[in-house]
Amino acid sequence: MFLRSILRGGTGTGAMLMAAGKVKSTTGIVGLEVVPNAREVLIDLYSKTLKEVEAVPADENYRKAVETFTKHRLQVCQEEQDWEQIEKKIGCGQVEELIEEAEDELRLISKLVEWDPWGVPDDYECEVITDDTPIPKHVPRHKPVKLPEEFHKTLEAVKSKPAIEDEKTEPAPQLKS
Repeated sequence: MFLRSILRGGTGTGAMLMAAGKVKSTTGIVGLEVVPNAREVLIDLYSKTLKEVEAVPADENYRKAVETFTKHRLQVCQEEQDWEQIEKKIGCGQVEELIEEAEDELRLISKLVEWDPWGVPDDYECEVITDDTPIPKHVPRHKPVKLPEEFHKTLEAVKSKPAIEDEKTEPAPQLKS
């Protein structure tokens, strides 16, 4: 609304904004207003995010992931002046959506620091609560299927077959974690 009134108002401000670069008239998303200085807002939010995430332990995967994508996005915003190029290079929506995501990430970081989920002692035991409430008929249930008889025969044959030490067999491939 603010931007539209300036651009239609015939004042020198609208002409200055148009001369400064391309300006969106709408995001096309209900309730999401255009942010004329989105690049500057994003640079500020990404800088704050990198500072705030330092409160998370350095070896936590959450911190590593946030730092990685935030540094990338900050670099794009610093290199590009045009909001269209920022949207294209980041590839995660409009700059206004990126602003909302960055604000949400900042709120999440402060909550995680407050909750301290990585501070659970190794000897902590969680209470397991069982619920015997019947499952409604419309809710699908996983029922394991009965394995074919030939599977059991093969399994027994493999178990009962003595290992021959003379045969050179290659070890099973190991998966990297």
